[in-house]
Amino acid sequence: MSGYDYDLFVIGAGSGGVRAARMAAAKGVRVAVAEDLHLGGTCVNVGCVPKKLYVYASEYMQEIEEGRGFGVNADSVSFDWATLRDNKKHEIARLNGIYGKLLDNSGCTRINGRATVTGPNSVSVNGETITAERILVAVGGWPFVPDIPGKEHAITSNEVFDLDSFPQRVMVVGGGYIAIEFAGIFAGLQAQTELVYRGDLFLRGFDQEVREFTATEVARKGIKLSFNTDVASIEKRSDGALDVTLSNGEVRVVDQILYATGRVPKTANLGLESAGVAMNSKGAIEVNDHFQSSVPSIYALGDVIDRVQLTPVALAEAMSLVDHLYGSGEGELPNYELIPTAVFCQPNIGTLGLTEEQARERFDSVDIYVSDFRAMRHTISGSEERTLMKLIVESATDKIVGIHMVGADAGEILQGLAVAVIAGATKRDFDRTIGIHPTAAEEFVTMRQKTR
Repeated sequence: MSGYDYDLFVIGAGSGGVRAARMAAAKGVRVAVAEDLHLGGTCVNVGCVPKKLYVYASEYMQEIEEGRGFGVNADSVSFDWATLRDNKKHEIARLNGIYGKLLDNSGCTRINGRATVTGPNSVSVNGETITAERILVAVGGWPFVPDIPGKEHAITSNEVFDLDSFPQRVMVVGGGYIAIEFAGIFAGLQAQTELVYRGDLFLRGFDQEVREFTATEVARKGIKLSFNTDVASIEKRSDGALDVTLSNGEVRVVDQILYATGRVPKTANLGLESAGVAMNSKGAIEVNDHFQSSVPSIYALGDVIDRVQLTPVALAEAMSLVDHLYGSGEGELPNYELIPTAVFCQPNIGTLGLTEEQARERFDSVDIYVSDFRAMRHTISGSEERTLMKLIVESATDKIVGIHMVGADAGEILQGLAVAVIAGATKRDFDRTIGIHPTAAEEFVTMRQKTR
């Protein structure tokens, strides 16, 4: 047994930190976890979970309207923001409790407080110095808002879930998946919604055809898309409304402005610099393949290393680290290239592997299969929403190297197909798979003619 208070001290009880702590404790490691906010981190409290609940709420409004085509009439439909907000709070509180029990039952010591690194093997929390053989930093990220006049009047994803009242006029600033998802939520709940992005088109890094198709469908939902512009300043009126001046000189009057312009690693004031931990210009901790920082006893994973900011990735990194330190020693790394991803805009996006642009750069020849159709339900729902499905195949091997979808339940469909693609499925494997009829998903196994 080492002469330290703990074998492993984890700073941050989000998805990655909790998974690492529990797995290590199960192997007999003496573990302590410190958290100064809520258990579960971003995902549980101000990320994936509440966001998906709000997406569900916004979709109900659309489905009620579409039901008219099927003879389902609901003449008196209203939305109560307080009910959604407060029911969400109850669910998050339940999940916080589950995380606490998981940690306690695993044998971890749970500390409520902000921990800072004071040396290679020591931290300070609640005025007490605690030593550990290894320190794991898993503090996640924090929303970034650019420094513009009136930035104090904007909110971020940290505050958006608990607004006192529902805004009727909303501006969402940003071009990433968080911005698009929240624009869909507000618009679906009948708010007048505008999305402002400084670039030519949102979702940079996604397949170009997916980006263009999504823009068309999002606009079809009533969201005003303002590209190649930005917010210059925000002023608050006496009645609480906001005058938002854009870079092109135009002024919008809104009730709420939400900034979803990215998240940065939450490494400020953690004592990492004084401990000698190397970080990049964004504040992300630099680590090697086994999540070890420039200080051998200090490790980091999850959003704080800014590789792929997704909860399942943090979980995979945690399992890899614990196996490396306390298990077999191999600690298989996550496959960062083949990560199935969903964007819960409306309609949803599901994606895995290479974009068409990436595939053409990497391979001598690729075959592209695309299907663009109106889903069966919308033949009588009255909705003009369309679905896009796309397969990218390396010609020489017939292997599927990219798969993309924009449409209802895209995330659910892509999760299953991801198993096949990661296992090395070829286009022939897809062709000889019998589809489930009638479903949208069957289109993935019935695309026979190359689009290009």
